[in-house]
Order: sequence, then C-alpha cells, then structure tokens
Amino acid sequence: MNPIHIQSKRRKLINIKKEFPTAEIIDVTSKGVNPFVKFSPFYPIGNIPVPYSSGIYSQSVEGIWQGLKVFQNHDVDSAKFHIITMKGLKRTVRKYGNPLGHRKGINSIDLLNYVDARKLIFIPTYKWVLKNKLQKEVDNLIKLAKQKEIVLLDYEVNGDVENTTKPLSHASLIKDFMIKLTQ
Repeated sequence: MNPIHIQSKRRKLINIKKEFPTAEIIDVTSKGVNPFVKFSPFYPIGNIPVPYSSGIYSQSVEGIWQGLKVFQNHDVDSAKFHIITMKGLKRTVRKYGNPLGHRKGINSIDLLNYVDARKLIFIPTYKWVLKNKLQKEVDNLIKLAKQKEIVLLDYEVNGDVENTTKPLSHASLIKDFMIKLTQ
C-alpha cells in the first residue's frame, strides 16, 4: 500500500497538490462529496450503537460524542442521537458552561475524562462504523491506496489520542484502520 497522508482541509488545495503531486486528495469531512462524506463523524449513517447504552442508537458518531458530553450546566442530551442534518450537533461552552467530561453511557453515573472518552466512546464507535457501515468505502480506499498515494483531508490532523490540546483527527483513525486491514 502507498503512503496515506493526513492534511488540514484549511490548507490551500494548491499547496497540498504541490507537496503531494501524484496523490489522490480525498475530503473525508462533512464538506466532502459522496461517497467520502460518509466518513465524516457528522454523517447520519444511522443505527450506530451508543456505547454502554443497551438498545440505544444514534444517527451519527458526532451525535454520540456530543450527546454523552456533560457540561457544568447541562447533562447528556440524547436528542443529539437523532439529528440527520449534520447541523446542530455541537454543544458549546458559551451555552452550557465548562465541559466536565462524557457519561459512560446514557444512564451511567460514571464521568469519563477527555482521553478516556476518546478511548472508550469516540474511537470504538468510529471504528464500529468503519467496520460495519463503511466496508465498501474502506475497501475502495484500500484499492486506491494500492495504486497511488492518498491524502485525506480533515479539519484536524492530531492523530495522538493522548494529545488533548487539539481535537482528534478521524482521518487518522481511517488511516490506522486501513493499515491494520492490509497487514
């Protein structure tokens, strides 16, 4: 398999093309095109099990992430699980106060810190979607990566789960998933 690079969608496309002249550039954000937009955590892929919440499902990964987030002035918001527009998912400090963590399930009293929430909620949920909902799309990316270099565009480029100074890049999870499948 050829190299897979993660680049910021905020960079000018012309500069990315200069740096990776032979690569296929694929936008995996909510602003991407079909079928690659399906890789966005905001995409309403549907019927995603909410971790530690038997029988509860979400339309999107981001719906789970935002829905289980707990703030100083607001607890979980299961309405986020049902959003199919890719809009209105974010919950802000301005509106809800400081974030305290994520509930380990819809009815749990356990509150996870940011890193543990990434490890126990976001990453397993996103990988579940890659494995169970996006098999064909992942296979097509792997076929493409066997032919040429790939650049995955994401708003975030942080691939280190322990680095809490920046949000985690879902493109890095796609890359890791593809590499593990081809080893």
